[in-house]
Amino acid sequence: MGRSIKPSSPDEHISIYECEVRLKFRIIEEALTARDRDALIETLVDAFTYGSDDYLEALDSQVNIQKLQDMDASPAMRRQLIRLRNSNRLA
Repeated sequence: MGRSIKPSSPDEHISIYECEVRLKFRIIEEALTARDRDALIETLVDAFTYGSDDYLEALDSQVNIQKLQDMDASPAMRRQLIRLRNSNRLA
């Protein structure tokens, strides 16, 4: 007997999330404080994603993710969400 697959709403697949990541690690690196903030964050996240080695020691990590109501996001994010949901309906 064939199974009926219930089509899901695009709203179920595309949502806005607020994500908080806390990483604590020790790293051997040259002059991290001399970089601008965005470059520093990128360097540290890249180093952490490669994992522990002779130059990096992971100490702790925590991730918190919370689904937001559409109206809690900025107008720009809401517009993008509407575009994505509409494009999924057409596909």
